Amino acid sequence: MEDMDNSRNRAWRRAKNRIHSPRKKRDRFPAEKNWKQMYGRRKKIIRATQLGMAYPQISNRQLALKGLEEIHNSK
Repeated sequence: MEDMDNSRNRAWRRAKNRIHSPRKKRDRFPAEKNWKQMYGRRKKIIRATQLGMAYPQISNRQLALKGLEEIHNSK
């Protein structure tokens, strides 16, 4: 029969898991960076896609012109 004084049972494992769980739950991406300190367009585009942002920001007028160009070119 198993020794009842064994301190490394299921409760011990669960307690240790709770202690170390913040290490496992870290975000995949580092903390947000200041856009002014980020160097290079490629890095900014990669970071923007990770955050779900649109970069570079395009005005509504530019979006409309781009849409019209696509319609004109598809004909």
